[in-house]
Amino acid sequence: MTISVFEVIIPQFVLSLKALCHILQKAEKYAEAKKIKPSVILQSRLALDMFPFYRQVQIATDNAKGCAARLTGIVAPTFEDNEQNFQELQERIQKTISYLETIKPENFQGFEAKKAEFPWYPGKYLQGKDYLIQHALPNYYFHVTTAYAILRSHGVELGKGDYLGNQNWHS
Repeated sequence: MTISVFEVIIPQFVLSLKALCHILQKAEKYAEAKKIKPSVILQSRLALDMFPFYRQVQIATDNAKGCAARLTGIVAPTFEDNEQNFQELQERIQKTISYLETIKPENFQGFEAKKAEFPWYPGKYLQGKDYLIQHALPNYYFHVTTAYAILRSHGVELGKGDYLGNQNWHS
């Protein structure tokens, strides 16, 4: 059995981003029920030297669209990083999903030879396969997991099923 790079990236990012939307909805309802200002949760972080919750969501969306763009050459939308509430973060996630849904399997042809370059590593790059396996996937899931952990640290009732999303279980 062969799995395409498209299958590893696009449907999984979409599934995970939809789960992140669900998690944000639960966080917003939790804040309302507990009379917590949304900004308290949005600004929360696990450690002082880590990004706050809202930035974790922004970076996760940037990683998802950036991965697809770097490996296909299809320009990703840019976002202003100015989301200030749960609804705006939801909209950002939806815009990312909409972009990802434009990507087709054939767009990944030759992804292994693509160069992934970053301004913070001047003169260096990762080749497509290494970028995907060593950087893009771990980095994306790091930020999604951190967002989840921040909400759990506030007492938002989330479980592994919330994180994993709607998997294709069969009976």
